[in-house]
Amino acid sequence: MADFARRGASRCMLISDGIRAAAGRTPGKTAIRETGRALTYAALVDRIARVANLCHAGLGLRHGEHAAVFSANCLEYIEIVAGMAEAGIAAATIGPAAAAPEIRFICEDSAARVMFVSAALEEAARAAAPAGVQRFIVIGPAYEALLAEASPGPCPVAVDERDIFSVPYTSGATGRAKGVRLAHRGRVLSAYAMAAEHGCYTPYDRAVATTPMFHGAGFLMALTPIFFGGFVEVLPRFDIEALMGTITRIQATSAYIVPAHFAALFALPEATRAQYDVRSMKAAISGTAPLPQAVKERIVGYFGEGVLYERYGTTETSIACSLSPPDQLRKQASVGLPYPATQMKICDEAGNAVPQGEVGELWVASPYMFSGYLNLPEQTAAGTRGDWFVTGDLARQDEEGYLYLVDRKNDMVISGGENIYPREVEEVLLAHPAVAECGVTGAPHPYWGEAVTAFVVIRPGMTVAAEALAALCRAKLSRYKVPKEIRFVPGLPRNAMGKVLRRALKEQLRAEAG
Repeated sequence: MADFARRGASRCMLISDGIRAAAGRTPGKTAIRETGRALTYAALVDRIARVANLCHAGLGLRHGEHAAVFSANCLEYIEIVAGMAEAGIAAATIGPAAAAPEIRFICEDSAARVMFVSAALEEAARAAAPAGVQRFIVIGPAYEALLAEASPGPCPVAVDERDIFSVPYTSGATGRAKGVRLAHRGRVLSAYAMAAEHGCYTPYDRAVATTPMFHGAGFLMALTPIFFGGFVEVLPRFDIEALMGTITRIQATSAYIVPAHFAALFALPEATRAQYDVRSMKAAISGTAPLPQAVKERIVGYFGEGVLYERYGTTETSIACSLSPPDQLRKQASVGLPYPATQMKICDEAGNAVPQGEVGELWVASPYMFSGYLNLPEQTAAGTRGDWFVTGDLARQDEEGYLYLVDRKNDMVISGGENIYPREVEEVLLAHPAVAECGVTGAPHPYWGEAVTAFVVIRPGMTVAAEALAALCRAKLSRYKVPKEIRFVPGLPRNAMGKVLRRALKEQLRAEAG
């Protein structure tokens, strides 16, 4: 049998270790597939080793440096990031829809000298990258030629589990984008926690990965199935019919489906949804943004009981908590209990724990945590308190310890001196059958300070008057929480993971107010 060992494997755990172990058990098994292309485990670990040696010997990259990865989801993404990491090189990941200033900023911030880029994005990369990027490795024939010349043996670089393997960047929704330094150890432990929590990551399981791998959660959802010897089909981009068709075709046992994807699913005609076979699914896992309770009920009705998991986390904390299937309808609007080995507390401004049931800021501590922000020691210090990460999310816990997210601290609307949490208003609006999506924020107001304003997307073929939605809010909410304006819009601004950008809505209102 081929030797799949790597240097120092017995002393630490890297993100590629699980893949190598699976290759030792079932080398001929297909590990990953994308758009008709596939790699066995033996081929995948061979290519990971070649990428590592390419980075070290061919490109002259050294332990502790960064290289940029600018690509949509593809077959090569895992091998590039894992191979770089085996050479001690961290991937500074750039979203495929990034604008030129974002590309330039990430390359400069990470001091990347090399960029791995898909052929479709090469022109944009070369136009935007700073002079510090000296080499572009274009995924395709040129990349394959370099791999063919690289050694498939162990890379002669000592890498520790606390070394950084990836630096995804925050969306910048609350200010300057920050590079989040993720270590091998935290990501591997996150994978083990996912396996324990969701029960769908064994050598016999099949997953679909559709969320962008440049994002921390997207990469983890593609890595975990093959870390434990299963199979993952990667979709290059999100398309709801492609996702549901893939679930049906491969009889998937898990998929990561964010709220925007569920909205697209339920926008399909009922006859179309009925064509898909989801009986194989053990876990439909949602995260990134809150799931409205009305949508949860539709998901349970479609996929069946025992399938839906809703998770909460941040790029800095990895997954922090999860609401399991038995609690989806019992614990309304909750995001569940802490993940394995995770501690949470809710604090006031002084850092003191608030009484049970009261709203405060959520603090999280776990072995999955990030290793600080790249080049930002002051921001790292401001966001941490010893072993705790201060999330900036407002939350409360009930008498059973279940967590309820109230809202982002920075998204809170203050109107007439009252604190208003947009998510509470959004939940009421989303309960109306004609409302597909909505985003709530505050508009500048000369008397109230801020006026609650709702942006609403209506389901195709349906109508509803603004007054009817306002009446619904008046029936469910305190008077000061009722939107003073309801705007009907064709869509909402979102980041790459489908999260509604309330900040963009607020900036639009501020611009209108001058």
